[in-house]
Amino acid sequence: MRAVQYRTPGKGPELVTLPDPEPGPGQVLLKVTAAGICHSDLTLMDAEPGTLSFGLPVTLGHEATGVVEALGPGTGPGADGGWPAVGDAVAVYGAWGCGACRACAEGRENYCPYAPAQGIHPPGLGAPGALAEYLLVDHTRHLVALGGLDPVRAAPLTDAGLTPYHAIRASRHKLPPGSTAVVIGVGGLGHLAVQILRALTPARIVALDLTGERLALARNAGAHHTLVADDGARAALDELTGGQGPDAVYDLVASPETTALAAAVTAADGYIALLGIGRGSVPVAFGATRPGVTVTAPYWGTRQDLLDVFALAREGRVTTLTETFTLEQAPLAYERLRDGTVLGRAVVVL
Repeated sequence: MRAVQYRTPGKGPELVTLPDPEPGPGQVLLKVTAAGICHSDLTLMDAEPGTLSFGLPVTLGHEATGVVEALGPGTGPGADGGWPAVGDAVAVYGAWGCGACRACAEGRENYCPYAPAQGIHPPGLGAPGALAEYLLVDHTRHLVALGGLDPVRAAPLTDAGLTPYHAIRASRHKLPPGSTAVVIGVGGLGHLAVQILRALTPARIVALDLTGERLALARNAGAHHTLVADDGARAALDELTGGQGPDAVYDLVASPETTALAAAVTAADGYIALLGIGRGSVPVAFGATRPGVTVTAPYWGTRQDLLDVFALAREGRVTTLTETFTLEQAPLAYERLRDGTVLGRAVVVL
């Protein structure tokens, strides 16, 4: 099969040919339909040699949809014709855990405490990923039925939709009528975060980014106000909120500049979610923020969160803006992502 791998530190992703995988006991083999391209992949490829928790090469791609191609021994429908079955259209829940601990039993595999020690990695972030013609999924619990969703638009929902949904669901008690929510960064995650905020809360939504094109995307997604993320952003937010600051800030960039802004503006008893991977941070100490501010760095979301995101998509309340590429064009997609010229989410279609 053809696959896109990160093979050598300091080099970009490469298109290679690998043997077709075969499912072992309990596994499911998918014929990949679509795979999203994420900034996390760039962070992986930018890591210093020897700092990754897994070896190279690794097939990239952790946002996946596909069709069940084969079931491993002991896997699949029973005599009553259960699920999954060959031919089913599915998406992959990528936050793989041990499956046995309390967190996993509650569907919170994104917070499994045993996965790292047991060498369990998400697809594309240690385990072979979805930028390939075929993908092995380790267990049926990591599959979600598409239920009629467009597989190309649905693939990014498994991370770019799931991650902000998880943060917004956990904080929506901070966003009653009359409140203000800020989204920093209107890219693959940010344009979905705006839509999820509209779907889940009555909050006034303010989106920040650097370009007119991305601010237009935010308005189209449902933002009530848009601001250029420059030196005047803090004063503009103060004016919009009467000096009180926004009640919640979702930072999809998390650079030192954006986290400093979040810390400076968030209202007392407010909420800051750092969802980007820009290596910024918010100090948690008396006087570092207004009193009572909660600062969190959510990781992906639960399987139930993904089911909820898909339900919103079926209702037409959340939709992904995508730019599509072939598997051969995946290295170009990563270049475009690094240059900041992808609007919405880049998706490789097989």
